[in-house]
Amino acid sequence: MIPYGRQDINQQDIDAVVEVLSSNWLTQGPKVPAFEQAVCEYTGAKFAVAVNSATSALHIACLALGVGPGDRVWTSPITFVASANCALYCGAQVDFVDVNPETGNMSPEALRAKLIEAKRQGTLPKVVIPVHLCGHSCDMAAIAALGDEYGFKIIEDAAHAIGSRHDGHRLGSCQYSDITVFSFHPVKVITSAEGGMAMTNCADIEAKLVAYRSHGIVKGPNEMVRPDEGGWYYEQHELGFNYRMTDLHAALGLSQLSRLEHFVAERNRLAVIYDSKFSDLPLTSVDPLPGSESSRHLYMIRLHQSERRREIFDTLRAEGIQVHVHYFPVHLQPYYLERGFKEGDFVHAEAFYQQILTLPLYPTLTVSDQQRVIDELTTCLA
Repeated sequence: MIPYGRQDINQQDIDAVVEVLSSNWLTQGPKVPAFEQAVCEYTGAKFAVAVNSATSALHIACLALGVGPGDRVWTSPITFVASANCALYCGAQVDFVDVNPETGNMSPEALRAKLIEAKRQGTLPKVVIPVHLCGHSCDMAAIAALGDEYGFKIIEDAAHAIGSRHDGHRLGSCQYSDITVFSFHPVKVITSAEGGMAMTNCADIEAKLVAYRSHGIVKGPNEMVRPDEGGWYYEQHELGFNYRMTDLHAALGLSQLSRLEHFVAERNRLAVIYDSKFSDLPLTSVDPLPGSESSRHLYMIRLHQSERRREIFDTLRAEGIQVHVHYFPVHLQPYYLERGFKEGDFVHAEAFYQQILTLPLYPTLTVSDQQRVIDELTTCLA
């Protein structure tokens, strides 16, 4: 089976993990802050907080921005369920913003229209979470301008997008957001086996992220409520969680980060080959915005004959090609239907879902395997 995504682990990665296994630190030692600092230097953000998954990062990002019962959080319907669930964990209400029918990313025009109506009804969101689908940046300048106008905070769900650029800045710099979240799952651009990271430029937000990551505990002498009990003493100030990243995972992530630019270049090179081979087929590739550089976590196409997608999917899977679909609209999941959403709520997202198909793309995809994908898809569409 040719998978849709695959990690690339080399001897340097293995040695990095073995080094930690041979050290005195397995959980939170020196590798975690080293990984955080390296991602800060790469993205240009001031602070980074490493956690055990991007879902955890989204959760504590919402908490750090004060999301709680009675608040509203909006995100995209075309995403993994964690982008919405993170707000529910905080007791907030979730709603969605329809997508651009070509990119699958949150539409600034749909966002503006929804904000106008929400302001009239007194139901404006506290936080908006745009999702950089495939690693392709949303139009963050437009979304940030709306944030300034309507007073909401922004969390960028950049789970797909470490290594991407927008407006000349690397995603994760938080140029247009309060917090940006990365994922280091094995199918993502770099991996720490499991893991995530929240980036911010605000020291107060960083302090909250750190506390929520580790049971709501603080240890700084200026943070204590009680008199100092001694060097062993700490205090719990919030209801936090055990979302810490281990040194084992951080060592792998740090090693992988050194090859990030290579991974992104290879993904883009392979995407160009797909583009050139598909120019005469009845499909349209899902491309990044002009002027943006994508990490190309996914290579996604929109089929012109959307009614044949199931047939094409099943045929390619039977031929050993693990095509996929990213994603079934969150608002149509049974859990969200029970919360009052229904078919027809976000028509562009629903139409986009009906067309899309994800093809294999990863740095070690061989010439012969990519050609096999091209040949089999061409046969299906002939």
